[in-house]
Amino acid sequence: MTTSIAPSATHTKLDIRALNVYYGAFQAIQNASLAVPDHCVMALIGPSGCGKSTFLRALNRMHDLQPGTRVEGKVLLDGSDIYAPGIDAVAIRHRIGMVFQRPNPFPKSIFDNVAYGPRLHGTQDKKTLMEIAERSLRSAALWDEVKDRMDKSALTLSGGQQQRLCIARCLAVDPEVVLMDEPASALDPIATSKIEDLIDGLKDKYTVVIVTHSMQQAARISDFTAFFLMGELVELSTTSEIFTKPKDKRTEDYITGRYG
Repeated sequence: MTTSIAPSATHTKLDIRALNVYYGAFQAIQNASLAVPDHCVMALIGPSGCGKSTFLRALNRMHDLQPGTRVEGKVLLDGSDIYAPGIDAVAIRHRIGMVFQRPNPFPKSIFDNVAYGPRLHGTQDKKTLMEIAERSLRSAALWDEVKDRMDKSALTLSGGQQQRLCIARCLAVDPEVVLMDEPASALDPIATSKIEDLIDGLKDKYTVVIVTHSMQQAARISDFTAFFLMGELVELSTTSEIFTKPKDKRTEDYITGRYG
């Protein structure tokens, strides 16, 4: 299949070419290629165990942290391969942030959670850190709810607030791409709605790739959708086309509930 998916896009942010991921001898991703335009939301859908999260984690070298996992192929960020020899994986994760399925705030204050990344990268000035914290929390639609209790433990927040805090923590190091692995799956409908509204606003500044188990969520928030099945990228198109005129019978079967 072609990697060109957005003729009107001015710039391809991520270009994934012939990606294969192995867990030991098991091949979890098979020769997947796709392009992600800048300033868009791309959803990855498919049944459980189809390779969505495995694919997502390959986009910022998270598999480096898992012994026995091997990645082949290329992941180009602004044209440069993040798997090329000598490329620092930590620096890549600075540029390509990650938000996980379940909220995982540090057992620290709200402020220290957001300031953690900037401090790690050398920013120590308290005034600058507070400015970063406010900007990031505003971007995560959380500032108004926590501005008067920045010194309180992040663990006192609700689940939805904790997830938005984790998004703010990700944004605090000013990434270019934000990866999200089912960020609302552990949340109630109201919290989920807030996360979805937030994601829609993020694409003004970032490129977002989100794994979701909910086709309704993909339809609501994404510009492009990729359908995975048994480790294979089956189909990729604009979200409206995937959900109304899928080209592959397997995609149609999944969308209409006849599979998975």
